[in-house]
Amino acid sequence: MDLSVPVAVGARMGSGGVRNPTLVCAPLMADSVDQMLVDMVKAKSSGADLVEVRLDSLKSFTPHRDIETLIRKCPLPTLFTYRPTWEGGLYEGDEKSRLDALQLAMELGADYVDVELKVANEFSGFMQGKKPAKCKVIISSHNYQDTPSVEDLGNLVANIQAAGADIVKIATTAVDITDVARIFQITVHSQVRSVPIIGLVMGERGLMSRILCPKFGGYLTFGTLDSGIVSAPGQPAIHDLMNLYNFRQIGPDTKIFGIIGKPVSHSKSPILYNEAFKQFGFNGVYLHLLVDDVANFLQTYSSTDFAGFSCTIPHKEAALKCCDEADPVAKSIGAVNCMVRKSNDGKLFGCNTDYIGAITAIEEALRASGHANGTSGSPLAGKLFIVIGAGGAGKALAYGAKEKGARVVIANRTYDRARELAETIGGEAVSLADLNSFHPEDGMILANTTSIGMQPKVDETPISKQALRSYKLVFDAVYTPKITRLLREAEESGAIIVSGVEMFIGQAYEQFERFTGLPAPKELFRTIMSKY
Repeated sequence: MDLSVPVAVGARMGSGGVRNPTLVCAPLMADSVDQMLVDMVKAKSSGADLVEVRLDSLKSFTPHRDIETLIRKCPLPTLFTYRPTWEGGLYEGDEKSRLDALQLAMELGADYVDVELKVANEFSGFMQGKKPAKCKVIISSHNYQDTPSVEDLGNLVANIQAAGADIVKIATTAVDITDVARIFQITVHSQVRSVPIIGLVMGERGLMSRILCPKFGGYLTFGTLDSGIVSAPGQPAIHDLMNLYNFRQIGPDTKIFGIIGKPVSHSKSPILYNEAFKQFGFNGVYLHLLVDDVANFLQTYSSTDFAGFSCTIPHKEAALKCCDEADPVAKSIGAVNCMVRKSNDGKLFGCNTDYIGAITAIEEALRASGHANGTSGSPLAGKLFIVIGAGGAGKALAYGAKEKGARVVIANRTYDRARELAETIGGEAVSLADLNSFHPEDGMILANTTSIGMQPKVDETPISKQALRSYKLVFDAVYTPKITRLLREAEESGAIIVSGVEMFIGQAYEQFERFTGLPAPKELFRTIMSKY
């Protein structure tokens, strides 16, 4: 699907250091007017352009007095919403009282009011043509089940316009991340027709609709004051919009990068790359991309604007099959963790930087502890190297260890997968269940490449503490948390430990250079990751 931004939109929007015109609105869900007034000040200091006053969140509400107070004391423009339960809100009272309150907000000086499409005509009758010139009416439609077809969305925009909207608002739900493309398409089409539109997709799979709306011409996005306190599923915090995603600088020419995975929200990659983009003045943004089907995702977002992707569990092997070209190492490993879309022809090039970061970190740890072989070769040469996991990362480490002269054993829950990988690289295989009793020699190397022990399941470990006594060094690809149960117990058992953070930073160097053509800011990456 071509999601290129028309020149007409680009001419109106800033990039390269110029702030874009898309507004950031902070939804206020406090249960008292006093707390809302406190939150209004917080919203202003956080960088919001306006606040959404959710009247339906108030436990007690005296319309004239409270609305007048909220408008008079608010340091920012106000958007008043009084959402009923039938549209996903909290208000359970009668419709006349609700619409009366919205009309009152307009009369008392609100800058915007949000009216649901279902009652737009009724509200217009209430107003009797007396709408204050200052106030813009947002007519909204919320779909909590899915995202309709482009044709149905186009008809919905037309219906909202016909109902008298100054601004069209459509919020749908992402069943799959590819659903967001239809909202982008409608947003761009509406901009060409000079229709102000708020197009957002709810849920974690819809996150990029909230961050990329300036690129495609969205009127505003919502950012919460506190993480986790949202007025709709999937809203990012204002702090993240401004500081993590550099929201103000996103424009039509901004290149989109991201990490493809499932799960993916734990990844620190956006922190690393977005800060580096900012430092270099590189016009790009890097996102969490919760992807179910990698082939479908790449086919849908095939524009060169979607310029590159990191790839994590469980998509590394499937991603290789989607690449038009891949480097020989990635082909040998059978997995990629990095894909770059060529700007001239849109073809995807895949590579694997996983093994470089992990193997280098393991070698450096062995040398630093005096366990090198005393030669100029790799300290892994001749060592028995146990890899837990036969997925993309497991293949990468097995390949890397074999290249360094190690004797490789693959341990996996499914023995057949372990045997298949072992045969490919010339190693041995054991089932994960047998690993606790597998100790043919002391001084072995262990590398966990599975997600066992990753947040939130931090109490899990792939091997017993007692079995860890046979290992000289233990590496864990998991880096959230930095010290997993596996690493903690390995250290207590006397082993050298290497955190997944080392692999993460190492593989990121080459990815950054491939994404940007710029030298990797190695010190910056280490400084950032030292905080986690």
